Amino acid sequence: MGSSFGRLFRITTFGESHGGGVGVVIDGCPSRLALSPNDIQQELDRRRPGQSTIVTQRQESDRCEIVSGVFEGKTLGTPIAILVRNEDARPEAYRENQETYRPSHADYTYEAKYGIRNWQGGGRASARETIGRVAAGAVARKILGQLFPRLEVLAYVTCVHELVATIDSATVTREEVEANPTRCPDVAVAAQIVELIEGTRRRGDSLGGVVECVVRQPPAGLGEPVFDKLEADLAKAMLSMPATKGFEIGSGFAAAKMKGSEHNDAFEIRGAEVRTKTNHSGGIQGGISNGENIIFRVAFKPTATIAQPQKTVTAGRTETTLAAGGRHDPCVVPRAVPIVEAMTAIVLCDHVLRQRAGSLARP
Repeated sequence: MGSSFGRLFRITTFGESHGGGVGVVIDGCPSRLALSPNDIQQELDRRRPGQSTIVTQRQESDRCEIVSGVFEGKTLGTPIAILVRNEDARPEAYRENQETYRPSHADYTYEAKYGIRNWQGGGRASARETIGRVAAGAVARKILGQLFPRLEVLAYVTCVHELVATIDSATVTREEVEANPTRCPDVAVAAQIVELIEGTRRRGDSLGGVVECVVRQPPAGLGEPVFDKLEADLAKAMLSMPATKGFEIGSGFAAAKMKGSEHNDAFEIRGAEVRTKTNHSGGIQGGISNGENIIFRVAFKPTATIAQPQKTVTAGRTETTLAAGGRHDPCVVPRAVPIVEAMTAIVLCDHVLRQRAGSLARP
């Protein structure tokens, strides 16, 4: 069931890029949670296309409809279905792709698996599928906010191509992240990123980058070893998103170059609580959160759709060239930020509910 994610807080997304609409069914949301379309809309507005000159110019309002599971402004405890209708679909722009596989897209692999594919904008493999994830993430945030009012999930762009920002994960704010279209809170680097993306778009090319995410004030004890470790579920959540190619938490791959005496996070008592002096572990030890900030990074590849001619093949097994049309992001990372946050909230919410269900000793 590859379209579903989570155990107790379980989501199932549906829809294709140029079909009638996309959305999500959420199962396991507790009852009597105050929930309105506006709670969801504010997050969808952060990921929608057409926000600036450095993203796709597809014009979608992405207005959400809650079609089940909510009555008189409160959740019923039954499945919540959220629908967003497609308004600016232009399937005719992809007619050439009906017989031709786009390089580094899922065209060939979907056909190899299913024997059929929706060639209109990538169908199910399109990043438009992530609308359902963001909608579900907004619901997960509401649950987390009630249980842990101090918990905060914040993502931001730290790198585009070879431009690397300097950001303090402990102090950066959402206002700083949302202050410019790059979602990079390093103002000087953000200006360079805009110039780089616009120049790359004019050349018909694309760029990749890195999104970092920090979870502040998480509770200790989340995670289900050994196969559902918290970082394992975070990694699966992130790598299930379109265009992702890498995941690292805490010191990540840099740990391979360190000694144990350098990497170990020494314990101390701070404010009557067990804390660590450093946070090389990224807030998770043994697959379980230790109460420190959870911090990880996700690498995104350059957008596969570019306007330059590329060698490819057809379904009839003939070689040809293809210069893609349509409307696409020259760099996906600015719009990936709210998706990373959403998937993080979904993982945390699922593990919080699992923790509360699995222990009589905790409220």
